[in-house]
Amino acid sequence: MFTDFTLLQAEQGSMLGTGFFDLDAFLSLVIRFSFNFLVIAIIVRGLYYSVAKKKNYLFAFTLISVIVFLICFLLDNIGLQLGFALGLFAIFGIIRYRTNPIPIKEMTYLFIVIGISVINGLSNVFISYLELVFTNIITIIVVYLLERVWLMQNIVKKVIDYEKVELVQPDRRAELIKDLKERTSLDITKIEIGRINFLRDSVRLKIHYKDDMTENDGVEVFSYNDDSSE
Repeated sequence: MFTDFTLLQAEQGSMLGTGFFDLDAFLSLVIRFSFNFLVIAIIVRGLYYSVAKKKNYLFAFTLISVIVFLICFLLDNIGLQLGFALGLFAIFGIIRYRTNPIPIKEMTYLFIVIGISVINGLSNVFISYLELVFTNIITIIVVYLLERVWLMQNIVKKVIDYEKVELVQPDRRAELIKDLKERTSLDITKIEIGRINFLRDSVRLKIHYKDDMTENDGVEVFSYNDDSSE
């Protein structure tokens, strides 16, 4: 009776084109998925989000990692490992939003997320678990050193329109810096003087300041007075 039931299951499985249950494969999926999710959580939630505070990218990076890992793991046996991995990099590497281009830092994290997920999803019997764990750990360490040690303090630039033209004189530079620090509450380290408009009694300045928790890279533009924009 038991033999007949086993044969019936095998026949049903063959008719569906796949086996009903493979314990070894299922355990491998669960273990490797959990390991990949833990690594991505450390990188994205622990290192990236704690500094950038951007929930949209946290959401996107996590789901992209999950989908890429599952695709790579489930399609691992069709002989497309290298070409498939390169195709994923090509597809996700050119992602751009029409109204909000992805900054360089976020693109780098996207590349890391995809790379880690592909490595963990396509690793086979020729790659030992020690090599796999070392690859993930060394990636976390490098990201941590760059994010929290070497590049912890960013120098950000802002372009502003400033109305006290008399303070741009070289002998009053200290007063200029003091006034800007009081009005912006920024740790200004450098000031560049641009166009001076005597008709509107304003000057365009580029200020450099230290920011540990910046959310915008590059140059930002704002004005103290609404009527001083050009």
